[in-house]
Amino acid sequence: MKLFTYERAASPEAAVAEASAPGAKFIAGGTNLLDLMKLQIETPERLVDISRLPLAGIDVRDDGGLTIGALVPNSDLAADPRVIDGYEVLSRALLAGASGQLRNKASTGGNLLQRTRCYYFYDTATPCNKREPGSGCSAIDGFNRILAILGASEHCIATHPSDMAVAMRALDATVVAQGTDGDRRRIPLGDFYRLPGDTPHIETVLAPGELITAIELPAPIEGARHLYRKVRDRASYAFALVSVAGVVRMEGDTIASAALAFGGLGPMPWRDPAVEAALVGQPASDAVFHAAADALLAGAKGHGANDFKIPLTRRTLVAALRELTGNA
Repeated sequence: MKLFTYERAASPEAAVAEASAPGAKFIAGGTNLLDLMKLQIETPERLVDISRLPLAGIDVRDDGGLTIGALVPNSDLAADPRVIDGYEVLSRALLAGASGQLRNKASTGGNLLQRTRCYYFYDTATPCNKREPGSGCSAIDGFNRILAILGASEHCIATHPSDMAVAMRALDATVVAQGTDGDRRRIPLGDFYRLPGDTPHIETVLAPGELITAIELPAPIEGARHLYRKVRDRASYAFALVSVAGVVRMEGDTIASAALAFGGLGPMPWRDPAVEAALVGQPASDAVFHAAADALLAGAKGHGANDFKIPLTRRTLVAALRELTGNA
């Protein structure tokens, strides 16, 4: 067992100050961190418990959007009537993730910060650049069935595991984070995650000690249709092979607006403006849907065991778009 100290933060300001020291980690629900500590993949010297901080509210802003506290449990967020009515894709994505017991404990901020479920990341007997920078990537020439076909690098092909984050990406969410200087900054979710490049162990733009305090959603799009479709190996308690979060508004038979994000394909919740550009202003038809899939998969690359994800992604996207546009 690796020894560590434990402190319960009395305020967000205190939490940031306590976690700014090297080797410190925040803990809220602990649904991912504790597993990683048991396997000694994460070995923090200090745990800063933020679970009692006043960050568990959901509030409607003056612009009609929502501010979601970082400590709102996933179950509460999925069941909130305002989320169900205005952000149905988010509620669906949350209910598609993990189990009821884990959703009761997992926090909204922590969900965004989940680590990959790549087999080699969890196997400390094998090289993994995300776990041990510079050691190599066992997955590229190994068993990579669940891993990335978009956004990967020669140093890492891991995927981001969150369902919630995919829906948040489609909804243009913004992360609110508090730093050691006391200031808060707002980070669009599209800028929050980093591609692996040659530093796959650095997964977000958060600075050491910086604390997620809230997630902001813009006002709902009136008349939009929402969908979260998740393809996985079994009906529950499985991570996505491919998932699609979609928010589409129709005007007659024409696609007036579209926001699409994808899970199971890349190192972050994946969103490509070219996909939406191929749809907006076009009639709802299979030809248009396949053009959107062409745009999404233009840079896709399989690594052997995950080659099947390329045609699977196409079929999943086309089926999702048929349902979103009323042409199922």
